[in-house]
Amino acid sequence: MALEINIPVDYLPGYEKARAIDPELADRYIAHTKVGDPDADAVVGYLFSLPRRESIALVREGIENPDGSELLRQHPPMRDFIRSLNATPDWLDLEAFHPAYRMFHRNTRLVLAAMLGGVLVEGFSTNISKSFYITGRLRDSGVRRLRQNNRHMVEIFLPGGLERYGEGWKLSVRVRLIHARIRYLLQNSSDWDEAAWGEPVSSAHLAFAIAAFSARLLRHMRALGASFDDEEAASFMQVWRYSGCLMGIPDAVLFEDEADALRMFEIGGICEPTSDFESIVMANALVHAAAQVVGITDRAAAQKLTGYVYRVSRAIIGNQLADELNYPPASTFGVLPWFRLQSRYGRLIRKAWPNHATHSNFAHFTDLFTASQYDEEGISYRLPDHLYSEESSRY
Repeated sequence: MALEINIPVDYLPGYEKARAIDPELADRYIAHTKVGDPDADAVVGYLFSLPRRESIALVREGIENPDGSELLRQHPPMRDFIRSLNATPDWLDLEAFHPAYRMFHRNTRLVLAAMLGGVLVEGFSTNISKSFYITGRLRDSGVRRLRQNNRHMVEIFLPGGLERYGEGWKLSVRVRLIHARIRYLLQNSSDWDEAAWGEPVSSAHLAFAIAAFSARLLRHMRALGASFDDEEAASFMQVWRYSGCLMGIPDAVLFEDEADALRMFEIGGICEPTSDFESIVMANALVHAAAQVVGITDRAAAQKLTGYVYRVSRAIIGNQLADELNYPPASTFGVLPWFRLQSRYGRLIRKAWPNHATHSNFAHFTDLFTASQYDEEGISYRLPDHLYSEESSRY
């Protein structure tokens, strides 16, 4: 029996197709296109009522310091929100994260190649792209956003990063509050069509994204030549699962393991409407951001790297999606085997000559992570204060 909810119009065709494959998961996914993050949304609404300087101080205090502080006692909504985060789920086993830490740092150079060329592009093929396009979060300040995203990923894969007051814990909560603030701004904007698109930055989209960041990232890393065993892969999934929990994804749509995440990605992807204008703009903007992230200013060199990223990305995501996203035509014959060969060669060169530097497109692409993992500042506790990125204060 289909859902008895007001299904967002854009999702009606895909929902019927998805129900034919997995009706229970399709129902859960579509139901959560109408759900945001009630706890974080309430806190952000409260913070919006405070002077900006005071709200920044309160966010910092909540994330950085114990929940018994005097400032938090003066602001019960923030105090209660932080207390809810201090409770850990029954399934959490921080000791089980260690295989993931080893795997992640052994394959660091391939992580962002798989993330940028595969996972993020696949994400933008869905209606997730609309909130980014409307706000200009990637279009206006894409390099900074990528650096912040990469720092979050680095920190959750450092020992102790997801322990209370670890940097990965703090950044996961910060991401949750930013999502809630963007949701708040879009809900109060005439630019957002709730009847067609559902809730902005919905729980469904966050569940889809975390499934992509984990299971799809593993898949693309394998395609690019990363090495890891089953224990490391399972541990990798649990790191992302807990980070997703901290980011407010409801248990009903938060994956349990790799197979569960891949199923969420499959059914959620079928529910999503076909890639449209916003998806095309955001996916291509992401590819073009690669040269900026590694600091290439020469126009010809930047264009050469962009062409290389397009070819690798097309090989990862497949011709059908690449064509939907208006990628330039290119042959993918031999692209991934050659990439894997270069990866193995690069490991041997770095082992034999640690200070050796190469300047190939492969080297630039796989150095994206090194070039962009840390923002120039520490953790910022500022939240966006305007819908449009170009008009918002820096955060």
